[in-house]
Amino acid sequence: MEPLIQVENLVKRHVGRGLGGHRADFTAVDSVSFSILPRTTLALVGESGSGKSSLALCLACLERVTAGRIWFEGRDLAALEEKELRAVRPKLQIVFQDPANSLNPRWTVGEIVAEPLLVQGRTSKRDRGARAAQVLERVGMASEYWERKPRELSGGQRQRVAIARALILEPRLLILDEVLSALDCSIQAKIANLLVELQRLYGLAYLFITHDLKMAGHLADEIVVMSEGKIVEQGAAEKILRSPRHSETRSLVGASPLEPETTGPVQEL
Repeated sequence: MEPLIQVENLVKRHVGRGLGGHRADFTAVDSVSFSILPRTTLALVGESGSGKSSLALCLACLERVTAGRIWFEGRDLAALEEKELRAVRPKLQIVFQDPANSLNPRWTVGEIVAEPLLVQGRTSKRDRGARAAQVLERVGMASEYWERKPRELSGGQRQRVAIARALILEPRLLILDEVLSALDCSIQAKIANLLVELQRLYGLAYLFITHDLKMAGHLADEIVVMSEGKIVEQGAAEKILRSPRHSETRSLVGASPLEPETTGPVQEL
């Protein structure tokens, strides 16, 4: 099976200023390579500052890479012009950790979810509403939530709205950047189970970014561990969890002690 997306030697440097105003570049992502197969989940695991989110923004075409290649549907995204990237972005959607910062507080749930179709100039207002209602139902948000504002929703409900907004453009890859970390444990389990079901329904591939190695083991087919911008370990999820080799991976295992059985769906609490 051909990879859906293939990253080759990706580098992302941020330009900053040090003491005295001197230029001080910071390398957030350093020569990273991996691939994601269709309909599979790759978990990108690491502590804060390891480069995970910088990598996510590059894959979502929201930031330019400094060097390297990102192959998607036969094209190198790193080499595309802005006009060409606008046509690609709908297929590579990202959901962030805190939806409260990405949902317009003045808009209703229905308006928020339908907005990407409006921006893309797709379909009529009536069709946009029908599509939004359908995808909201798929994420467990019944019609009673259509006219509500984000402030009237719980954290888990806001995250479901953010997922629905990403899904409405029918992406092939969904980048999930710490989407569970701000939620209570019981809500984490429900959203995790929802992600499994949505992957089955839509045939999605996921890049699941987290610092929780235990949750990565529940959801992912393969795990990549990052530290200081580099990949320090990668492989099948079960192998990484059971026989971690790198000290960073062992530290993450210690921070997320595994239960005796880590396979199968996450249980709702």
